[in-house]
Amino acid sequence: MFQRLERGRWQRVHSTAVRANCHVRSLIHEYGSTRTSPAEMQKYEKSLLDKCMELTAITERCIHTEDEYFLKSMKEAIHETLTEVSDSFSQMIDLALTNEVQILIRQIESSDNIQTIGSAISSLLSLTQDGPQLCTIIAKEGAVVALFKICRQDCFSCLYAHALRTVASICCVEEGIKQLEEVDGILCLADILTDTGSAEAARAEAAAVVAQITSPHHTCTQHLASFLESMQDIVTALIKLCEEASSGEVFLLASAALANITFFDTMACEILLQLNAVHILLQACHDRRRVDTPYSKDQVVTILANLSVLEQAATEVLQEKGIERLLVLLGERPSSSSPSEGAACERVQQKAAVTLARLSRDADVAQTAIQLQTIPRLIELCRSPAERNNSDSVLVACLAALRRLAAGCPESIDDADHEQLIKPRLVDSFLLCSNMEESFV
Repeated sequence: MFQRLERGRWQRVHSTAVRANCHVRSLIHEYGSTRTSPAEMQKYEKSLLDKCMELTAITERCIHTEDEYFLKSMKEAIHETLTEVSDSFSQMIDLALTNEVQILIRQIESSDNIQTIGSAISSLLSLTQDGPQLCTIIAKEGAVVALFKICRQDCFSCLYAHALRTVASICCVEEGIKQLEEVDGILCLADILTDTGSAEAARAEAAAVVAQITSPHHTCTQHLASFLESMQDIVTALIKLCEEASSGEVFLLASAALANITFFDTMACEILLQLNAVHILLQACHDRRRVDTPYSKDQVVTILANLSVLEQAATEVLQEKGIERLLVLLGERPSSSSPSEGAACERVQQKAAVTLARLSRDADVAQTAIQLQTIPRLIELCRSPAERNNSDSVLVACLAALRRLAAGCPESIDDADHEQLIKPRLVDSFLLCSNMEESFV
């Protein structure tokens, strides 16, 4: 209607107003026949109906005149009424959704029937898929509180996984995380993760919640203070879940949580080294049942990159033949044309190069990497855009790793490569390689 109004197509504006009026009346009647609308919602329903009637009346006057001055003044009035219709409609829909959410939460809180509660949780989970705005409504109505009550009762243990999956979805918004913090949700997650009697599915979904609330994308970090109190237990449980995972999905959830945790606290990295994490993660890479996609490899190499900040990581990576694995990861290629898979492969290549660069501070690592022909592969990634999926971030990481290795063993790089990839400023080498056609000349 806004578009037709701008174009001055008055007949179409009026017919659309009439149709919108009919649709709104039908919607309100249909909703009222199945639910009793709350008083506040009835106020917006009345306002919306009045505004739709007003819109129909104004637009009808416009199709019976050709007076430009009158039409111009009417255009402003219609624009204002349309905005009010839009606002009232949004408010009414939000209140209708809030009403539905409240009904579902009451079912979860008041029922002791597993099927009834499970059905209500399924409906909530379905609503969370609609986006952040609806997740905020769900969180504000206390869904996280209700779901954690379920997760604290042994008689509902068969619902833990379902409830936690819903919590993870709600915690994509800060209001959800705030609710989790208020009910000591992190302690509950730690209890489920560390309880050997908990089903693997429940522990996997608890890991998913941990991954969600520790995501670097959240600007709110207040909740991480209480997370630190349980970090030793959670990290221990997560690496154990990685080791024992029965499927790729379980491994992905546990490793994603660990990857996020290693970003915000080096203590987590120290704990992981003590728990033999390098061995566990590199062994998992040989097991296609657990590590079967670039997404899982992305989590593994993220953890290795963060662990490699610590000096003692170099010895462990060498012992576990980790340099060979990093070389394999530098060759990660997508198996389909999926953009998300292509992006995951780029992240794997980039982080493998970053890990190599960090570990190569250690002379033994650098020597092993050179012996394994890592330098020719890094040069290939720098010079051939197709090898790195035209990724600039992979190029920068490979140039940095190449320079680190060349610093310790300059004779391992021939003169032409040295002149173009090592000697210039990093930015100049980057510009040279990013503008290259696929060529080794």
